[in-house]
Parts: sequence; C-alpha cells; structure tokens
Amino acid sequence: MKEEEIFHYSKKRLKEIQDRTLTSFINRKLYPFSPHYRTLFDQHRIDPRKIRRAEDLQNIPFTSKEDLINALANDPLDFVLQPNETSIRKFASVAELVGLAWKKMVYGPECVQGALEEEYKPIFLTATTGTTKTPVSFFYTAHDLERLKLYGKRMAVILDLKDHALNLFPYAPHLAFWQTVFTGFASGTFIFSTGGGKVFGTDLTLQTLMKIKPRFIIGATDFVYHILKAAKEKGCDLNFVKSIALGASRVPPGFKVKVRELMSSMNSPDAGVFGTYGFTEARGAWIECPVRNGLSSGYHIYPDQEVFEIIDPVSGRVLGEGEDGEIVYTSISGRGSCVLRYRTGDLVKGGITYAPCPHCRRSLPRLSSDISRASNVKNLQLSKIKGTLVNLNHLEYLLDDEKIIDQWQIEISKKENDPYEVDELNVFLSAHGSVDEARFGKLLNDKVSTSCEMTFNSIVFVTAGEMKNRLGLESAVKAKKIVDRRPQV
Repeated sequence: MKEEEIFHYSKKRLKEIQDRTLTSFINRKLYPFSPHYRTLFDQHRIDPRKIRRAEDLQNIPFTSKEDLINALANDPLDFVLQPNETSIRKFASVAELVGLAWKKMVYGPECVQGALEEEYKPIFLTATTGTTKTPVSFFYTAHDLERLKLYGKRMAVILDLKDHALNLFPYAPHLAFWQTVFTGFASGTFIFSTGGGKVFGTDLTLQTLMKIKPRFIIGATDFVYHILKAAKEKGCDLNFVKSIALGASRVPPGFKVKVRELMSSMNSPDAGVFGTYGFTEARGAWIECPVRNGLSSGYHIYPDQEVFEIIDPVSGRVLGEGEDGEIVYTSISGRGSCVLRYRTGDLVKGGITYAPCPHCRRSLPRLSSDISRASNVKNLQLSKIKGTLVNLNHLEYLLDDEKIIDQWQIEISKKENDPYEVDELNVFLSAHGSVDEARFGKLLNDKVSTSCEMTFNSIVFVTAGEMKNRLGLESAVKAKKIVDRRPQV
C-alpha cells in the first residue's frame, strides 16, 4: 500500500482501522507496559478488553497537565511504556510469543533484546516550552522517530513539499524544530535549519534566505513575520518563495492577510500562508491544506495514529461533529511517553469534520484551524468590587485584524506593582508607518469595549526594535505575546 492511499479511504474504513488499532494498542501495549495507565485502569476497575471502539474511551478518566507534572516530580518514566519479560509473557498474543521464540532460536537472544530496545528504549526527547506550566519532557524510541518521519512525510505530501526549504524554528528540544527536520528526512527534501533567531540572528538569517532562495519557508509565526519585514526593509525580491508554513503559535486569519500582503510587496503575490498544529504530548504535527485564497481547510488528522475528541470544557461531555469545545488527544501508535485522553487546554471552534476536504478532496478528518488557549481566559481583578472574566483570545484576534498594528504584546500587571491592588491590562504596539497615536488608541479601546466590555488601561506605542526585544524574537522559543507581570503574594 502506498502511504498516500490512506488519504482517500472511506470514513467507514478509517473508523475500522482506528478502532482495531486502538484495541490492540491498549491491550497489547498501553495497559501491560505503562505504569501510569495500568495503575489508573486498576484503580477504576476498567477492563482494557472492553475498550473496543474510540467511543469506549469515554469510560476512562482524562489525563491532565497536572498529572504529567506530578509524574515528572515522582517518576519521570511513569508515562513511558516499559515492557519486561513477565509482562510480555502475560500480555503478548500467541503470534507475538511464537515470533519472539522463533527469532530467539534462529538469531539468538541478543537479536530479541535488540528488537525490543529499538521499539521501547527511550533515545530522544522533546519538551514543552513551559510558557504556562512547568516544562514536561516526552520520550521517543526508535519506533517513535519513525512515526515522526511518518507525520513528516504526510505533511510533505499535503504541502506538496518537493523543493528546498528553510527551517526558521529555534534549535531546541522542541517538537516544531524536530518535526520539520524529520519532514525533510522522510520526504527526501533539502531543508536548511538556521536554528532560529537565537542561533543565526536576524542578519544572518536574512543572508541565508537570499542565498538559498527556498521555495518553502517554515518557522515560528512571529519570527517568520519579523524576517519577512527585515527582507522588505532591505528591498529584497522574494519571488522564489511559494509557500510559508507557520507554527508554534496560533495563526489567525488577520495575521495570514498581513503576511500575504507583505509577500505581495516583495514580488510574491501568490505565496500561500498555512498554519501547522502540534503539541509536545502528541509527538507529531498536522498541517492545513494549502489553500491559495486565504481560506482555512482545517488540519488533516490521522485516524490510524490517534483519536481526537472534542469535549465540553466544563462538564467533560464528548461533543458531536462540528461542535465547539476543548481538544482531547489519545495516541494509539506510539511507544515511549504515551498519553490517553489528554486534555490539551486548546479550545476549538468548529470541532472536527469528517466530510471530504472541499479543496484537496482527501477523506481524512479535519480539525478546525480556529484554535485558542483556555489558559488565555483569565479572571482579572479590574475593580475593587469583583473579578472579570477576560478572554484574551478575543483580544488577540482583534489586534491581529488591525492593519495599522505591526506587532503587539499584552501585559498584565498590578496597579503600582502592589499585589493587593487591582489588575491592569496594558498593550504595547508597533505600528506600520506613522499614526495618530491618541486617535488610534481611542478607536482601538472603543472596539475592545464593544467586543469585550472592558478597555486597556494603557496603549503604548514602541519602536520595532523595542518590540522585537519585548517579544524575545531572537531569544525565546515562542514569542512572548501575553506576559503576566503581576507580583506573587
């Protein structure tokens, strides 16, 4: 079977593959070999043999970020699959046991040990950035690195990645960087990795861009934008760039418009701008269909590798096709660190759709691209009377849609830096060209008031250089778009 064939399987066949893979994974891999989930199943008296369909996952408790952090503190390998001779003999199928016995007899015990190590021995890790929580490491085995290549190959097929590319993600134990590297390995595509702003900086990155002349640019959303602006300031012609894939943070429609307009001004009006979605706990990423007219197709996801659920973030109830809710993720193909029903904290509008993609006609399910962070909904003490629930995701969309605004940073602070005073919400802006700051500030606060029933305490205009430093474009893995500077009590 060619790998691309799964892109066009029927919904029924994809569901059959997913359920069969899920059943085998839980009974032959997860329950026998995961210390965390074996304890969880036993404590809740869950019979793994009764998990036969994706819908049966609803009988299993969620896994949270707190569970991962607690495991890291007590046993860093609690979520890692760890087979031993006893568990293999007890849970392996007859066919698996016969296969191991035959291999041991013909090739010797060292061969069996080597095969098990290749499948289960951790040899690599990536980690969360720790922007909202304590950083958490996720381990990969050789099996998982092949899986990372599989995700990369599928991304390359969807993106039609056939020519050389430039990887601007920061060099770090960060999924986005390594997913891009392994995409090149899997697709046989030359991808030059600069290591991002912290390694190459702005000037050397720009020089590399103009020397390599890549057809594809892949990188962190705000840093790619920063480099493209620097290219425009230098008068560069980027007619060779045909596609830009952005990741490591949300890519809203208004931001895509800004990037396309910037590219158009550098002789590349038809360059496509697409988002990618991934998170450390999945050890893989997904990409939007390359739609040239600025629409979003959603992210193509893989039922043979994972189960996505959309739940009500309050009740935990699983929602139906197309409904808004929180994204929950289950791996059904990994080794190393594996999570089951992991609550991502990502909120999605439009949920999942199973209809064929209207753009590429692939039958893979699609996860809506309209994704935001639940942690960006904050209860702020904006008055002495009561707290106010502020959805900073709405403010992000509003700021990105303002064409006058080049870059922005929201800062949460305490009045007079007093931990017992009210909270203040301030925004720092860099603008395109000259602007009447007082007039624009008033118009912006009027829009904020209408949309969110609140206003910024201050709107401060800064230079592009100061904004670059504030966002950490040449130092941080992700741009610091929302900063909480409130002192701890």
